[in-house]
Amino acid sequence: MEKHPIGELMENTMSKIREMVDVNTVVGSPIATQDGITLIPVSRVSFGFAAGGSDFQTKNGKENQTNPFGGGSGAGVKIEPVSFLVIRDGNVRVLSANTDAQTTVEKLIDAVPDIIDKVKEILPNKKDEDSEVEV
Repeated sequence: MEKHPIGELMENTMSKIREMVDVNTVVGSPIATQDGITLIPVSRVSFGFAAGGSDFQTKNGKENQTNPFGGGSGAGVKIEPVSFLVIRDGNVRVLSANTDAQTTVEKLIDAVPDIIDKVKEILPNKKDEDSEVEV
């Protein structure tokens, strides 16, 4: 069976989207600073895609002749920074780029690193007499 032009149209559009959006778009390349900090950007990628077309009959068309085809396609890509992984002295921390947390869960996730830091400050950094684990 002969390949229909709409299939080729869709394949071309999808290949262009693949060129724009790859894994390096979601997790970016590391950025090293002079003071030994490494930043890795993390982004959210959304895209939409649509294609359509139609075969047209002509007045003077012959019975076994293929009809002319007209079609089009389009796509939109949205890349939104979500956070940065901050690596310093072997420690990794997530720095949120979302200043307006939408839901309670997002607010809680954004607050976890700060809560852990505050708990570490409160707890003594000594070995407990009954335990071998350092806090």
